[in-house]
Amino acid sequence: MAERFGGKFSPGSATGPSVPGKPRRRPAGARVNFLFIVPFLLVLSAFQQGPVGMALDLAAFGDLMLAAWLTREGLVAEDAFNARRVAKRPAIPRKLFGSFLTGSGLALGGLDPETFALLEPALFFVLGAVLHFLAFGPDPMKDKGAEGMDGFQTDRVARAVDEAEQHLASMRDAIRRAGVPALERRVADFSITAQRMFRAVEDDPRDLTGVRRYLGVYLLGARDATIQFADLYARSRNEEARADYEKLLDDLETSFSKKTDRLLLDDKSNLDVEIEVLRDRLAREGVRSEF
Repeated sequence: MAERFGGKFSPGSATGPSVPGKPRRRPAGARVNFLFIVPFLLVLSAFQQGPVGMALDLAAFGDLMLAAWLTREGLVAEDAFNARRVAKRPAIPRKLFGSFLTGSGLALGGLDPETFALLEPALFFVLGAVLHFLAFGPDPMKDKGAEGMDGFQTDRVARAVDEAEQHLASMRDAIRRAGVPALERRVADFSITAQRMFRAVEDDPRDLTGVRRYLGVYLLGARDATIQFADLYARSRNEEARADYEKLLDDLETSFSKKTDRLLLDDKSNLDVEIEVLRDRLAREGVRSEF
């Protein structure tokens, strides 16, 4: 269905500033979809064999489907890890398990139910696991951005940002129920503004204390308001409620943007102080500073 163009000054569009964002490539695409399709060949062949061959093919089918699911979840987790400046490595190496299960699924599918010869299944296992690993790569194995911070600081920042990201995701999911693409874009724009604050906190975890209300209370309230508005507007198309919700988004976006700017300004001020202290120390040591 064609969608009507909705700009800032178009009839029925959402008001408020728009924050340009760089579109991100989907982490799980055609390659992963292919992994979900190929195993169905084993289902077709399973019902053309005896009981043992059927059991082996169906087991291989389940093995490969689980491998495809783990691979997809691993790619999503890796994408979230790469998008953060401070992040904990995924607790479960999903892609690595996906490689192992792909190999074992192919081995089961290649096992002869009459002879149970192991050479060909072993080759299938090695080839499947290696090719899967080469195609999708390893999982992140080390925490990122933790240099200069202790584990407690890293955990605090990661937990706070994870919770805030979940609130934003809930907002984006809820606003779709209203059926207004312009509002979906407005919520997406607000998400970009909020994520700019997340990146600032990840750069300097000392800022976390000052923005906890934003990452927790304010985003939680915004999520609840979005859920209530979406349900109401989907039922009644109440334009007064829509205007109030758009005003809420404007206020949130302005507040988050101003707070982030202050954080960045404070970081610059702290850097200037550290440079000035270093200059004075070098001068006392008789070293000429070139800063």
